[in-house]
Amino acid sequence: MGQVRLKFFARYAELIGAEELPFSVSLPATVADVVRHARAEIPGAGALPERPLVALNLRHAPLDASVADGDEVALLPPLAGG
Repeated sequence: MGQVRLKFFARYAELIGAEELPFSVSLPATVADVVRHARAEIPGAGALPERPLVALNLRHAPLDASVADGDEVALLPPLAGG
């Protein structure tokens, strides 16, 4: 079992009611595993997209990236602007 820090921004933080949460995950795991388990286990997270934009340790990452104990996984809402 490993522990990651989940970070939520903008609308995602509003859905969860927090900007950051510690989250336990069975290792080995991928970012997709973390997202799937978070959507199932965290109140409000079921409204998050199945395939959100993600940063792993401050770098954009694909959903198949490996997650290690102590990593930071940030779920990023779509950006709008002009």
